[in-house]
Amino acid sequence: MTKQIHLAAHFPGVNNTTVWTDPRSLSQIEFSSFAHLAETAERAKFDFLFLAEGLRLREHAGRIYDLDVVGRPDTFTVLAALAGVTERLGLAGTINSTFNEPYEVARQFASLDHLSAGRAAWNVVTSWDAFTGENFRRGGFLPEDQRYERARQFLRTATELFDSWRGDEIVADAESGVFLADPRAGEFEHADAHFDIRGRFNVPRSPQGRPVIFQAGDSEAGREFAASAADAIFTRHGTLQAGKDFYADVKSRLAAHGRSHEDLLVFPATTVVLGDTDADAQEQAAIIRKQQVSGPTAISFLEQLWNTDLSELDPDGPLPEFDPVVDAESITQGRASTRMFGDRVATARGWRELAEAKNLSIRELIIEVTARQSFIGSPSTVAEEMNRFVQEDASDGFILVPHLTPGGLDDFAAQVVPLLQERGVYRTEYPGSTLRENLGLTPAPVS
Repeated sequence: MTKQIHLAAHFPGVNNTTVWTDPRSLSQIEFSSFAHLAETAERAKFDFLFLAEGLRLREHAGRIYDLDVVGRPDTFTVLAALAGVTERLGLAGTINSTFNEPYEVARQFASLDHLSAGRAAWNVVTSWDAFTGENFRRGGFLPEDQRYERARQFLRTATELFDSWRGDEIVADAESGVFLADPRAGEFEHADAHFDIRGRFNVPRSPQGRPVIFQAGDSEAGREFAASAADAIFTRHGTLQAGKDFYADVKSRLAAHGRSHEDLLVFPATTVVLGDTDADAQEQAAIIRKQQVSGPTAISFLEQLWNTDLSELDPDGPLPEFDPVVDAESITQGRASTRMFGDRVATARGWRELAEAKNLSIRELIIEVTARQSFIGSPSTVAEEMNRFVQEDASDGFILVPHLTPGGLDDFAAQVVPLLQERGVYRTEYPGSTLRENLGLTPAPVS
């Protein structure tokens, strides 16, 4: 059976994805930018707009990381405002389970779901570093097993709050003067190792009952958490085979949690570069990557692995011959990518071997090792390749991460979406009014 492709848009903010120096790039913080991207996505019948969130500006060598200086407005504020300029587009926000409280977050998402008539989604994440924790009263951080356990309990507690209203309590009968059929509506009590709360939840059941739940993470704990509780999982796997392996793995975990294959959607993040021909697109993609990874940016990325000052190196020259510093605190704070190095010396050895094999300079190497999944080519080539990934079970759809804000999806919406529609693998109209309906998910049950 031919699968339908799901599409979503990510507002990237300033990092090494966004080419903020391009004259077509506008504000990363003004509402007009968010509105433009959201309206483009809705015009193209995307499922949702996704906002990431950082709880602290990242630092490198004791200074704010150059490509992070804008930060990001509060997620709920932006999504609530977007609810007023869109009608069908889902509104997905990344909200942290380590430094927030279930009652507050449940109240905010239930409110957003009401304001948007059923389009709210929650990307449940954890914080892994004490650097971020310094912004919060509790400070510190939790080991991976404990932070995922807190996330599970956080989501379980929030779900109990959402479900403390069944949806039929409000009768508002003017004749009898009865407003609530159940005077105990919203009552809850929850106690575990992380939360001990009781009272009344003050937001009646929302159109979706609960927000759609997303999870981002490729670790063993992250995959298992997604299989047990999420409606969709985000991934960075970039090749067809890696995508198929990840897809098969997370889908295979569902049965153990009493769930079916269709209960969890897989969304890899991807960039798209279009051209009149495939050759034109490849040439443009090379230019974009050089814009994204300038000489200073390349040195900064190299310093993250080497964990020492490399400012004297020529970004167009070779990698350093000495090994990374492993017995000192990381000079980069707040970047999750530094956790993926593992054995710094072994990673550096692999980078040297790659650079030697392909005769790459520092900048050329960083361009290669920081690349994310990309579809590059003419509109027909991109449409064909995206469809292939979905039909061969490497994904259920894609989160598009444009390199320009806010107009980075304009060409895709105008040129690729119609081709997908012609192939019969992408909708021409939204099938429902809520995000859960548009994603093809079953209604949220009342516990």
